[in-house]
Amino acid sequence: MARFLRAAAVAACISLAVADAPKCGPGSSCPESAPCCSAYGQCGVGAYCLGGCDPLFSHTLKSCVPNPVCQSKDYKLDSISDVKDISAYLGDASKANWVASGKPVVYNNDAILLTMAPDTVGTLMASTHYVWYGKISATLTTSQGAGVVTAFIMMSDARDEIDFEFVGTDTEHVQSNFYSQGVTNYKNGGNHSVGNTVSQKHTYTIDWTPDELSWIVDGKTLRTKKRSETWNATSNRYDYPQTPSRVMLSLWPAGLPSNGKGTIEWAGGLIDWNSPYMQNGYYYAMFEDVKVQCYEPPSGSKFNGGKGYIYSDLAGTNDTITGTNNLVVLKSLFASGDDPNNDPNAKASGTAAKPSATPESVPGVSGAGVRNDETPNAGSSSGAGGAAGAAASGEAKPPTVGSGSFDQGSGSTGSSGGARIQERLGGSVFAVLVAVTVALCW
Repeated sequence: MARFLRAAAVAACISLAVADAPKCGPGSSCPESAPCCSAYGQCGVGAYCLGGCDPLFSHTLKSCVPNPVCQSKDYKLDSISDVKDISAYLGDASKANWVASGKPVVYNNDAILLTMAPDTVGTLMASTHYVWYGKISATLTTSQGAGVVTAFIMMSDARDEIDFEFVGTDTEHVQSNFYSQGVTNYKNGGNHSVGNTVSQKHTYTIDWTPDELSWIVDGKTLRTKKRSETWNATSNRYDYPQTPSRVMLSLWPAGLPSNGKGTIEWAGGLIDWNSPYMQNGYYYAMFEDVKVQCYEPPSGSKFNGGKGYIYSDLAGTNDTITGTNNLVVLKSLFASGDDPNNDPNAKASGTAAKPSATPESVPGVSGAGVRNDETPNAGSSSGAGGAAGAAASGEAKPPTVGSGSFDQGSGSTGSSGGARIQERLGGSVFAVLVAVTVALCW
């Protein structure tokens, strides 16, 4: 049985201010001055309050903005026109289907490459619309090499997670996994033979209903998990993904020397930044298409329609999800769900004043995180330079998939109670979140 990586990324050092940001977790909610709790256990405003904002540890349940409801759609990933950088997105899902951190680039006008250049932490794309049960498919080819991980996952703000993960030293298999509110359970994983994931395109599908979860590849069901099988008598709840989730596509370096031993071993070893198989100076994973088919909310739920999902209770379960017609777009990166119109740069007199101690506005991470049995290093840095600028700009130029002229990769070289936040600081969601007002430090 393969060893599996946890979900969500370690908090990073994008500046000394980030390291000093207020912390959030069990018994410690965010203060009013920095009301939104990120997935990395730090508090802030702006992007902290958008996708990935944890309502359970934020200042109030309203601090995180409502999640835009599911949208059934075939997303052809042949352009970045509807992909907005995380530092420029203020919550208007009608203007962007995806939020990106790192460097996504277009390939051949029919796919997007998630790139990972030396001394960066790769690329993440996350959907702006949430899915609360549905059938979600991604057609892709993976990266390859020791320490290189490609991922297609679903992640909720309450840390429910459903995974397809690809370790770069095993190009014939895909790993499946799921978590509930970030609780690590290594019995939740599976390893499945699918054929070459680098040279052959495959379509990976997550079929997620209130009662059953299936992992499917090219139309063949590889694994099914029933909600009824996940009852946890200790917590008196089903440990089953059950809250609205974003689609996340990522490429990240699990094999950084700064990461924990367990993470590096799981990823096949240390990453080789001088690999002869890197194309145009970077590793890449190719995503061609994402399809979302929305299902109806669970029977008996409190969701009676609306434009957004919100949480009504700190339990963070499916029966605490309700609807709202009041979608929130922030006025600036100093705003939050509690104060969406805060804009210290507004010219009109009487508008909000810029606070003397400016809270963080864009979460940041360094490296891909650690396993649950390791200690996160909040001050670590994965190198110099920025992911947003390190990869080649413009049209990407790797060879056609399956051409045989290039094999990418190396080959050489994240529960209720006090443990919950520690268990969530692992790696598969791995967000490369770019800082706006401070210098990049990866």
